[in-house]
Amino acid sequence: MSKLGSLGARLHRGEVGYDFVGNRKIWYGVSILITITAILGLTVRGLNMGIEFQGGAVFTTPKHTNVSVTQAESYAQDASGHPAVVQKLGDGTLRIQIAGIDTNKSDQIKDTLAKDLNVGTEKIAADLVGPSWGQQIADKAWQGLAIFMVLVVIYLAIAFEWRMALAALVALIHDITITTGIYALVGFEVTPGTVIGLLTILGYSLYDTVVVFDSLKEQTKDITKQTRWTYSDVANRSINGTLMRSINTTAVALLPVAALLFIGGGFLGAGTLNDISLSLFVGLAAGAYSSIFIATPLVADLKEREPQMKALRKRVLAKRAQAAAEGAQARPETADTYGDEPEDAAPAVVGPRNQPASRNRGRGRPSGKRR
Repeated sequence: MSKLGSLGARLHRGEVGYDFVGNRKIWYGVSILITITAILGLTVRGLNMGIEFQGGAVFTTPKHTNVSVTQAESYAQDASGHPAVVQKLGDGTLRIQIAGIDTNKSDQIKDTLAKDLNVGTEKIAADLVGPSWGQQIADKAWQGLAIFMVLVVIYLAIAFEWRMALAALVALIHDITITTGIYALVGFEVTPGTVIGLLTILGYSLYDTVVVFDSLKEQTKDITKQTRWTYSDVANRSINGTLMRSINTTAVALLPVAALLFIGGGFLGAGTLNDISLSLFVGLAAGAYSSIFIATPLVADLKEREPQMKALRKRVLAKRAQAAAEGAQARPETADTYGDEPEDAAPAVVGPRNQPASRNRGRGRPSGKRR
């Protein structure tokens, strides 16, 4: 078995792990800082909405137009008074996109472009997008997102409980805010492809969250009938048990998306790939983060407020304190000199399958002579 596979098995058995729930305040703080940065980006810079949302015109020149992209952008901006996005296609055709212009002025802009590019006016094709149509697209996108959120909350409330539904909703809003904030900060254009990518990454984020919730639901059955583990202990065990699965699925999903974003959009210059690839890349990473560091620790916070869970935690801590005191009395010299924990003290990362390590008594040879 590989080292990574061995680590995954040890995490699942509870032999090793990280105290996600115990350190939740650190990760809450990190998430709040990232979210504030994203909100500031949205407030200060705003989103660069594409032509599908703002309305405008797209002009396509003939093949093998002997004008550079930079020159075409300058010509288009002078003709329209608005920033233009120009792409050079494989056959030398230029695609000039100008958003936010009055479609009634498209003929005037077209004539000016034809003169500057030194081509015939009839050879430039113009596709117009009205602002009302763009507004309809934006409204449908928001409606789809709202319906998705409502269905997610209803499903999780039925399949699990309302606390898990609330935690999943917070995680999804966290992912949306970060992704849209990144778009505002980097200035990438928001297109219908961006919306599709955003809805796709919400599904990935929800998948990782549900996997942890399912493990948590299974392991917390009849939890109040024992006095060894608190709800937070079991929640932490559930995260560690599914940690490698979440990392592996996210890494495998990120590899092709990274190729689209950095190689296709960056190195090869296929700018249209950036519309969907950036939302997928940022959203997948944020979704994996939120399912591990936000959703499950938040569920543990909400559950620990219940009276029965408070009573359970009190019993568990009292039992651990009693065990620690008895261990200290039994081995005062060892505890004081070497700082060893008592044998029955709770380990840092705990779970139903995580048993204290045995002291391996009776390892030596049995007394008496060999025959």
